[in-house]
Amino acid sequence: MSGSVAGGILLALGSAATLNWGYFVQHAAATAMPPLVLRHPLRSLGVLLRDVRWMVGFVTGIGGWGLYVAALLLAPLSIVQATSAGGIAVLAALVGNLARREQVAVFVSVAGLVLLGLSLIRTHAPTGHGSWSSVALWMGISIGVAAIAAGPASAVLAGGAGLGIAAGVLYASGDVGTKAALAGGTRLGFVPALLACHGLAFVCMQLGFQRGGALATAGMATLWTNALPIAAGSFLFNEAPPGGFRGAARVAAFACVVIGAAALARREPVEAPTPVPL
Repeated sequence: MSGSVAGGILLALGSAATLNWGYFVQHAAATAMPPLVLRHPLRSLGVLLRDVRWMVGFVTGIGGWGLYVAALLLAPLSIVQATSAGGIAVLAALVGNLARREQVAVFVSVAGLVLLGLSLIRTHAPTGHGSWSSVALWMGISIGVAAIAAGPASAVLAGGAGLGIAAGVLYASGDVGTKAALAGGTRLGFVPALLACHGLAFVCMQLGFQRGGALATAGMATLWTNALPIAAGSFLFNEAPPGGFRGAARVAAFACVVIGAAALARREPVEAPTPVPL
């Protein structure tokens, strides 16, 4: 492993810890705020900006994103994302007192991240810049998927999970756009699109914080923010997936991530009230 890739991994670890601590603080602050309403965006934004605790979490998250961009300059997208995905373990540790289902979901997800790490052993993946059309198509599909998750799908998911998925898909799309834009030149045309994706993801995340727990919102966002760009690394940026055992570990890792995400997003059945004797 080259020194630059090792530096990228260290930056990605710092980014994961910083971002998820910021999410945790923002969630705690948002749950105590008046309801945020899309019909009054400026009023809702003012509520957020006036809360000191929320601002601390938000600024910390911006710092984490800066570390992420620095990591992308040193290492391939797939390696950076596989490392950053460990943030869900950080989030789980911060939340504490998890239900049995949440514990299993986090365990399966972390197992997937370990497998991702194994799949990267002795992998020297050259990274490309991706074609304009492929990156644009990926980002367009991501916006559509996010709309479904935040809209119709949210009715059958745990509180806040649909918005968390939407945020994760949009943040992932923004990360893909960031990787493409770092090539410079005409690829800087992706900057408005990636900023729009991050802005929409921010809205979904804050609304989700008031509708569900930290794992159902930030946890789902963390999983998809990191898993999807790893796939993008193979499909868009010529980061060829490994073969043999490492290839099998990569497939098993994605299966674990999907299973863990599904468990976190599952809506708990509502128990019927016990009849009161007359």
